[in-house]
Amino acid sequence: MSVELQQKSATVRKPAPKYRVLLHNDDFNLMEHVVEVLLKTVPSLSQPQAVDITMEAHTHGMALVITCALEHAEFYSETLKMHGLTSTIEPES
Repeated sequence: MSVELQQKSATVRKPAPKYRVLLHNDDFNLMEHVVEVLLKTVPSLSQPQAVDITMEAHTHGMALVITCALEHAEFYSETLKMHGLTSTIEPES
């Protein structure tokens, strides 16, 4: 009688890299429009969070909208751009 031992390979899963979606200030969109677009684009944001992000971008030139996986970050950034806002993404690190 032979006994076979199966060796399980230890698989270490690295978490997917996260990306930051950034909103940049501009001189032509009204703050109300920016808040509205943020709320439509990123459903997890509350109205107070959208207002805070808008004010941060307005006063400091740029604000962090959300940190997420690359595919979502690209979608959010492109959607913000389609609504006339200026947005970029960058690795979280």
